[in-house]
Amino acid sequence: MNAQPRNAQPIRHWDRETALVAQFAACVSFIAFACYFQRGGLLLYGDAVAHINIARRVFDSRTPGLLQLGTVWLPLPHLVMIPFLLSDSAWQSGIGGSLPSMVAYALGAAGVFRLVRSALAGNSQPELAVRLAAWLSAVVYTANPNLIYLQVTAMTESLYLALFVWAVVFFREFVQESSRADEATQGAASSSLVKCGLCLVGACFTRYDGWFLAATMCVAGLAAVLKAKVNDPSLRRSFAKFVLLAAAAPALWLAYNTIIYRNPFEFANGPYSARAIEQKNASPGSAAHPGSHDLPVAFSYFLKSAELTMAEGRWQTLWVGLLLVGTIAIPLFDRRMWPLLLLWVPLPFYMLSIAYGGVPIFMPVWWPFSFYNVRYGLQLLPLFSVGAALPAYFLLRLAGNKLARTAAVSAVLIGLTASYASVWRAQPVCFREAWVNSRTRIALETALASSLNKLPPDSALLMYMGDHVGALQQAGIPLRRTVNEGNHRPWKAPADSEGLWERTLANPSQYVDFVVAFDGDPVAAGVQKQGLSSMVVIRTAGQPAATIYWTHRTSR
Repeated sequence: MNAQPRNAQPIRHWDRETALVAQFAACVSFIAFACYFQRGGLLLYGDAVAHINIARRVFDSRTPGLLQLGTVWLPLPHLVMIPFLLSDSAWQSGIGGSLPSMVAYALGAAGVFRLVRSALAGNSQPELAVRLAAWLSAVVYTANPNLIYLQVTAMTESLYLALFVWAVVFFREFVQESSRADEATQGAASSSLVKCGLCLVGACFTRYDGWFLAATMCVAGLAAVLKAKVNDPSLRRSFAKFVLLAAAAPALWLAYNTIIYRNPFEFANGPYSARAIEQKNASPGSAAHPGSHDLPVAFSYFLKSAELTMAEGRWQTLWVGLLLVGTIAIPLFDRRMWPLLLLWVPLPFYMLSIAYGGVPIFMPVWWPFSFYNVRYGLQLLPLFSVGAALPAYFLLRLAGNKLARTAAVSAVLIGLTASYASVWRAQPVCFREAWVNSRTRIALETALASSLNKLPPDSALLMYMGDHVGALQQAGIPLRRTVNEGNHRPWKAPADSEGLWERTLANPSQYVDFVVAFDGDPVAAGVQKQGLSSMVVIRTAGQPAATIYWTHRTSR
């Protein structure tokens, strides 16, 4: 089936209709932001609080600088937040972390629209069926309740999805342009490939998913270059640039870890890595997480998490069916759309991560019946969006008259509305995950913030910020008033006796006025050696006790 009408005029890829999609997404974004801000939903995720404060301490620290970015999380999300976190109110409220995610959400919606429209219409003016299918894909993406919630937080999903989608957009355009025998199109193909490479740089600096995506696209790009009908040296040079761009971010991050931490894989096997956290939280004698060293189970858990982000109950079957039909339709009806199959890349990545990377996914419907990393399933949202649009497009093409087309569109919209309504009735699973896991943490941080606000406004604190930096954020205490684990020279291994963090741990009364210790953290262990007397002990269910000590610093 040929999706391109004859004698049609080429379209501009960023036209009024694409801009309209972005504007529609922006309206949804602002409405959602207002609702969740009023409900206190911006800072429910502990990771969102951590992302905001990693970005903040780049300039608000005793030892400011880019080394405050750390090693486990990739740097781009934190770097784009920094301008918005210069305001203390934007930092305390979490708004500074929301704004980049909201912009990325709108761009991602426009990218999904452009991907489907250009895949079905090529460079020709799109017919009605193409436009309706493209709009449907954008609506599936934009109206997803779980993405609507995550895009108002400082989480990285919204930014990564936008970069992922646009990388596939440019890669598909490169494949289309390079397959023509006209040498004039090879310049456009080279340009698209470089744009794809730049999106991959951003994706690789946002989430480790991007590394797997970059490797996959390099293999797919090589196949497309070898298959190109024109033997153009400039195309091969552009492919070489593309490979260099795809490899640049991983290479730079490995070099950064080697230079700073003396371990190129510090982010993967260091003390703050996913594997180390899993080992730390595992109970003695307990079984490994579901899917550990078991690819079929890992596949099931990731796919189920993706289903939970799309619908509740039996409606999940509908989405899986649309996904399979849309995927099968590509080789059957138009093989030129094969780049859309790259939207499947998150599936093997997360299968491997669950099975061999120490990355668990816990869901309320399967053992162990809890919430942890359910949001990872949202990485298949672009695939679901396209998977729903393609069957709708082919159905519209087969419809013989206006009445049949109207019935087809109505059926699709009713199914989509009912599916997403089931999610809103149960509350989005990502919001439930954030709320369930935040209750005890927020209770402790709120009580601690109240106590910290009673201390002298210019006092200095010693505190391990890895778990409860949100208390300082709630209290509005600048991070530069604290000595924390970020005030450490990581290249001095295994210990840095001259580091500010180590010196303060050894002798708190010389450097700070008060010490905040949580049971079991490095500060608590150091305080026991100093014999300081406690002022306040804060206890909340499900969290370690927090104790505030007065150091009796002589200078004060």
